[in-house]
Amino acid sequence: MSLSNTATPKYYGQFRNAVIHGEIPVCKEIAMEMNRIDDLIANPGIFYDDQSVEGWIAYCENELTLTDGSDLKLLDSFKLWGEQALGWYYFIERTVYEPNPDGHGGHFVHKKIKKRLINKQYLIVGRGAAKSLYDSCIHSYHQNVDTTTTHQITTAPTMKQAEEVMSPIRTAITRARGPLFKFLTEGSLQNTTGSKAKRMKLAATKKGIENFLTNSLIEIRPMAITKLQGLRVKIATVDEWLSGDIREDVVGAIEQGASKVDDYLIIATSSEGTIRNGSGDTIKMELMKILKGDYIAPNVSIWWYKLDNVDEIGNPEMWLKANPNIGKTVSYETYQLDVERAENVPAARNDILAKRFGLPMEGYTYYFTYEETLPHRKRDYWQMPCAMGADLSRGDDFCSFAFLFPLPNGEFGVKTRSYISSYTLMKLPNAMRLKYNEFMEEGSLMVLEGTVLDMMQVYDDLDNHIIQFGYDVRCLGYDPYNAKDFIARWESENGPFGIEKVIQGAKTESVPLGELKKLAEERALLHDEEIMVFAMGNCITLEDTNGNRKLLKKRSDQKIDPVAATMDAYIAYKINREAFE
Repeated sequence: MSLSNTATPKYYGQFRNAVIHGEIPVCKEIAMEMNRIDDLIANPGIFYDDQSVEGWIAYCENELTLTDGSDLKLLDSFKLWGEQALGWYYFIERTVYEPNPDGHGGHFVHKKIKKRLINKQYLIVGRGAAKSLYDSCIHSYHQNVDTTTTHQITTAPTMKQAEEVMSPIRTAITRARGPLFKFLTEGSLQNTTGSKAKRMKLAATKKGIENFLTNSLIEIRPMAITKLQGLRVKIATVDEWLSGDIREDVVGAIEQGASKVDDYLIIATSSEGTIRNGSGDTIKMELMKILKGDYIAPNVSIWWYKLDNVDEIGNPEMWLKANPNIGKTVSYETYQLDVERAENVPAARNDILAKRFGLPMEGYTYYFTYEETLPHRKRDYWQMPCAMGADLSRGDDFCSFAFLFPLPNGEFGVKTRSYISSYTLMKLPNAMRLKYNEFMEEGSLMVLEGTVLDMMQVYDDLDNHIIQFGYDVRCLGYDPYNAKDFIARWESENGPFGIEKVIQGAKTESVPLGELKKLAEERALLHDEEIMVFAMGNCITLEDTNGNRKLLKKRSDQKIDPVAATMDAYIAYKINREAFE
């Protein structure tokens, strides 16, 4: 069969039948992608070409090897993904200059040009699905079958990680099992002056993997916008773009340069990550829009494998939803061991749920477990005595105040108020901005105009807030960093009694952190604001060899300030307990 605008792709058809007959369970996102593929089949302007897909499969199975040198047999999932990336075409009309047969002059003619439809493919699939090997198959095929000179890049959060995509190709060159690789690797790389016929035509060099017949190159690039902009890449793979702490949209940067080349292809593969609200989450929001049909992008292919619900972790039959290659590239036993570990080691739970099952959870690997961060019902503390904590940290960023209300039965009510400058708000990535909008709506986050926060303006607003809600502030704990002016004014207006300096470090933080953790475990820390949920979910603690803990302010964009302010308030309360009797 050649081009057809009505045919169902072969491997997709097999996959769809298996899904319909209940042999393969799929998640909601894969079902949405299947609907998108069905739309392509029904579209008369889009053609399916089985020859390019079968050619890719034949090349991979005859020439390539696994990383350890054994023969490569393509998995059904690889055929499905590859068919989606390489099998769809459409035609456009272009005016092309055609020289006359005698070589003098020429004329313009209208021609129909065949173009590949898919130029971006996103694969979000569980750990151990051989995603990097799929990237290698795409790279090697286009380097050695495409006769034009192509530049290809692979990138990952670290350069060593990107080596995983290159290493199967290097092994295949060393082994040269198929007729094409036998021909391409014949000769010597050292033969630089003799006949070109006796020179090696495909080799792994210090630049990357080079094809000397076409001068094509596959190389590793660092995952940074500055290193990826402006490249004329035909094929690019981005590995683990959700796993690392990536705050830049590298896929967008690669696409800007790649769009100079016809029929470019960007493949972004990753397992789900535990780092929230970065550019990865912004991309996932865009992918969700495409899957739902709110944003029509037929040039994007999305294979997003995950469990639909946390409850499905207990059912091994459902694990195929998160990893279609389970039982082939990764054993069921490996998954079972991870499930048991997630149940028994709370610190590893977040990572396992994300990496193995595609469920991005907040706050599991961190200091407070997910259950401890859940908000309580709304309460007011009108005219009740409280301890106030202030974490002013940086004037150009974010500052938080917490009010801790000791209640009769050993519980503590918590209310917070945080401030941010309008300049900082404008710089936030899309996913983070939506989060901050939630906090602004509930009234726990105030935005003050300007580039940096004016502490006197913050003081005035906080003073009005305390008066409005009738809080009876009896002591104040503060982190001395950047707090001089604020504390001086507080002291002059409210007197010096009950003001406690809390120096950050394991010495002062270890005990109160442990006590706050116990209160959170017993659900005796009654917080009812989303900003507190968010801050508790971001809390990571550093522990030294003696078991002393201190809060790790890991990144300025992972806000823990409300928790730090609560801890300051708690320390001040403990020192001035007689003020509450």
